Amino acid sequence: MNTLPIPSFFDSSRVGEIWKVDYAARADQARDWAHQQNLAAASVSKDRIYLLLVDVQNTFCIPNFELFVGACSGYGAVDDNIRVCEFIYRNLGNISHITATMDTHLSQQIFHPIFFVDKNGNHPAPYTDIHVEELRESKWIFNPALAPNYQIAPEYGQHMMIHYAEELERKGKYALTIWPYHAMLGGIGHALVPSIEEAIFFHSIARLAQPDFEIKGDKPFTENYSILGPEVLTGPMGETLGVRNPKFIQQLQNVDRFYIAGQAKSHCVAWTVSDLLDDIQATDTDLAKKVYLLEDCSSPVVVPGVVDHTDAANEAYVRFANSGMKIVRSMDDINFPD
Repeated sequence: MNTLPIPSFFDSSRVGEIWKVDYAARADQARDWAHQQNLAAASVSKDRIYLLLVDVQNTFCIPNFELFVGACSGYGAVDDNIRVCEFIYRNLGNISHITATMDTHLSQQIFHPIFFVDKNGNHPAPYTDIHVEELRESKWIFNPALAPNYQIAPEYGQHMMIHYAEELERKGKYALTIWPYHAMLGGIGHALVPSIEEAIFFHSIARLAQPDFEIKGDKPFTENYSILGPEVLTGPMGETLGVRNPKFIQQLQNVDRFYIAGQAKSHCVAWTVSDLLDDIQATDTDLAKKVYLLEDCSSPVVVPGVVDHTDAANEAYVRFANSGMKIVRSMDDINFPD
């Protein structure tokens, strides 16, 4: 199907704001739009085009929220989400299924300040990287006050932290980073950006396609940048910290194209794609040709004067392209040749 016009209700100037989606009005408009544009139900589509939106949540995508992904421009995630919305609306008749992942956290998790203390009882500041040697030397220790919550001894808690940091280092992952409290379950930061939520809802009514929402990141003793699984799967005694999610390699096998966008390009998007690539290489390397990365719909983490992960994100995308994945832009034509 050819690309469609953008519905008149979409206001790009509000993409960086929080507001209530008018579901009743959008449902009526979606049904009318489907009739006007001759849109069939997604279930009868000849081509199966899947869109995975990674963590397009207020906490990452709304200015002044906890981990707003501003990138170098200062408006990165807002500009990305304008393009994501327009991509969905223009390709409403082409996209057959949408999944949105949701980073989901509680206060007591390994990447939040409360999980560690120094010898004076102070918590690490946000954006502190905690390295193996610092844990071995007890510069940072597992907060002993939390040990009863997990029915472990404080000493074993520290042993778990050392094991965890060693595993990150062994796998070539980012160091354990302490992040500001963010994506807190039950909080407004956890919710999807209204403009994205509206576009997903509009698609679901117009194409009669139920969207999926995938929760990740709610386990206390491991990070979970990737929707496919946590950074570290097991503790020092083999205890399960988290499990891999096989859903997406299975989806990839059953679709024609698999588009990926979201935040942040350097973290949750990059690790999701990296884990998907691992699954592809273990299953069928030709599957990489089905993956399309919307490079203008994701931005890297940049905190001026603190961290800049732009180069790491770009290097990851070069590796993905070399594997056979396609790096594309949101305005590119996604129609299949007749």
